[in-house]
Amino acid sequence: MAAELAVALPAVVLVLSMGAAALAGAARQVALQDAAADAARLLGRGESAARAFGLIAAGVAGASGSSSLRGELVCVTASAELRVGRLISVPLRASSCALAGGR
Repeated sequence: MAAELAVALPAVVLVLSMGAAALAGAARQVALQDAAADAARLLGRGESAARAFGLIAAGVAGASGSSSLRGELVCVTASAELRVGRLISVPLRASSCALAGGR
């Protein structure tokens, strides 16, 4: 019984830690999407880019953003890295658009 437990325990710990990392990644992706949407709305209302990108950096640690105009839309793309341990790094990206000049 002890030998089976010694073999199975590392696999169980690995599966549980990967599940926790997946949940953390999903939560970070949702926060990144929310920050991109908020930044797009700010830029659409005519707020400064510094304030909009500051909102992204404050909402998701280590995130950065860029904006572009697409016709009458202001689009913001936010990106961040999800680090799992020291070896795994997953890039995250979220985009959102808002009507330029909208109030």
